[in-house]
Order: sequence, then structure tokens, then C-alpha cells
Amino acid sequence: MKVVVFGATGDTGIPLVKQLLLEGHEVTALVRKPENFMLSGEKLEVVKGDVLNPSTIEEKLSGKDAVLSVLGGNFREPTTVYSEGIKNIISEMDHAGVKRLICLSAETLKLKEETSFTGRILVNILWKVLHNLYRDMQCMEAEIYKSNVDWTIFRPPYLTKGAPKGHYQINLDKPITKGKGHITRSDLALAMIHQLKNPDSIHRIAYVCAN
Repeated sequence: MKVVVFGATGDTGIPLVKQLLLEGHEVTALVRKPENFMLSGEKLEVVKGDVLNPSTIEEKLSGKDAVLSVLGGNFREPTTVYSEGIKNIISEMDHAGVKRLICLSAETLKLKEETSFTGRILVNILWKVLHNLYRDMQCMEAEIYKSNVDWTIFRPPYLTKGAPKGHYQINLDKPITKGKGHITRSDLALAMIHQLKNPDSIHRIAYVCAN
């Protein structure tokens, strides 16, 4: 597939681009500073663009099959990176006729009734520290829900470093209650890639964790 990755320079974006290339996909990485992007490959195109500046991503999605958004950051101050970013991405997808979207969110956005008592304690702590980030993620998801694209939202747990093992659990629209509370970014990348051609995951929320 011909795919575009937003957030390619991040901690999840780098392993995502690596895994996409390993699986033979043609990848366009839209980054603000191409000169600082260290990955390379015959099927990798690095393009300068800023998701918060719509004019810089115009015409960049033409002829592509899918978009993967792994925008991220440890934002303790108010931010609109997620909500404005996805709004601009979806607008350009509509313009280019690209339907498939895989988007990274966070497990902490699940409903309270879907969380164990112990889990709620941890979630409450995280929300107090990163409430600006999570509120903007909520706005991002709201933008996706009202769009016309074929979306899948990933809500992973705690993300760790490490090589991909290829073994993970995934549930659609249902949080994983008995799995491990973490997953490597590389295995998360694999899980996202494997849903690109899965029609059953369209308009679904994907929960994933290490197996």
C-alpha cells in the first residue's frame, strides 16, 4: 500500500515507519524538519509539512491508499496538536479521496465503567497530570467520529521500548481486562499496520496490549 505517516519523528512514528518499510509498503513521512529524520529506504519519501499548517500538507495525499496518524507529545500545557492536526488531515484526505485512517489515541479515554477500581486510580492520576493532552485527544476522537473516512482508533496502554515480538492481543470496541498493561511501540506499530486491510476494524476502537 501507499501510506502517509503523520508524527513519523516521534517515539511511535519511527518504529511505525520501520515496520511499514519491512512489510513492503511505500511510505511518505510528513515531518517538519526532514533534515533531522534519520530513516531512509527505497520506498520511503520524506516530505516537509506541518500538520498545524494546512497549506503545507496540500496535495501531499494524492494517490495514497491510507493515512496513519501517530501525533504525540507530553503536553502539560494546553494544546491543539491532536484536534487541529486530525481536522487538517481529514480535510486533506477528503480532498485527495483517501478513505482509510488509522489513528493513535490512548487507553485512558475509555469510559469509567470500562475500567477496574485499581485502574481508575491510575487513570485519575494520569488525567491530573496530562489533562490538557487527554482533553485534546477527546476532541480529536470527536472530529474523527463525525468524519466520512474509514477510521480505526487505537487506544493502547502504557508504551514501552523494545523489538517487535509479533504477539499481541487486540479487541475491537471492548477494553482488554486480563491482558498486560503495556505494549512495545514496535508491536503497536505492527498491530496498526495489520488493521490497514481489515474491514472489520472500520469505524471501531481498537484496544491492544502485549500478549
